[in-house]
Amino acid sequence: MEQRPDILCIGSVLWDIIGRASVHMRAGSDVPGRIERLPGGVAMNIAMTLTRFGLRPAILTAIGRDSQGADLIQAAEVMGIDCSYLYRSDDLPTDRYMAIEGANGLIAAIADAHSLEQAGDKILRPLADGRLGTIHAPWTGPIALDGNLTQALLSEIAASPLFAAADLRVAPASPGKAERLAPLMRHSGATLYVNLEEAGILCQRDFDSAETAARGLIERGAARVLVTDGGRAAADGMRGETGADVIAAAPPPVLVTRVTGAGDTFMAAHLVAEREGAARGPALERALKAAARYVSGDSAS
Repeated sequence: MEQRPDILCIGSVLWDIIGRASVHMRAGSDVPGRIERLPGGVAMNIAMTLTRFGLRPAILTAIGRDSQGADLIQAAEVMGIDCSYLYRSDDLPTDRYMAIEGANGLIAAIADAHSLEQAGDKILRPLADGRLGTIHAPWTGPIALDGNLTQALLSEIAASPLFAAADLRVAPASPGKAERLAPLMRHSGATLYVNLEEAGILCQRDFDSAETAARGLIERGAARVLVTDGGRAAADGMRGETGADVIAAAPPPVLVTRVTGAGDTFMAAHLVAEREGAARGPALERALKAAARYVSGDSAS
């Protein structure tokens, strides 16, 4: 009998090409460092973290029928990620992401996720054809959804009966794509995971803290939000009967050695904590500790 996934991760699954240097960098810097090719993408980063917590995630994404795609699927399966529901494209290449990081953080990045965007709703077929659900019996478990999907597809998801019963956990791929999440703020089962800049973009205003940003997002119609702010306090905001119910916690101080994937680690760790029954405060603290371990170079689990 086929084993049902514990969670679905929908969005970008690609190769990360990351160049890292141990010195501070600026535009035009030319310094020695290390360059790695690693499985990446928001959906993949979340799925990889979930496997380290003992869960069996399935990825819904688009991967090309090329050598890079075959390598990526093999790498995912070795880690325990279910690849049986992903869409393989005959004419689209496997997506890639390239970033440069210095001791002072992310310097620049380019995401080539055009194949995922062009595949469109083909990646959602397993949710409608009976493999993972149907319109009359939709998926009822958690779904991690990322903002690399087009705004049109995210709008479709927000209104689709296929997602009406799901526990949606939503993250933007980057600040430049944060606006794509606006339709999902109306979904009663959606929890948005954003940083301070992304919260400001969604609310079209500036915030001075994660707590005020969480309140602003709830006032704009979100049911629940998690807002991070680097090494400063993060916040969990939820819509209550009398307005926004917001709690905050500070991450432990660590030496930052990497940043790409930190937000995805935070999201995955928080989801797992709540799945195990943790209350809001302890879940937020566990997620912050996991993200801190990740950026310091230690395991996120």
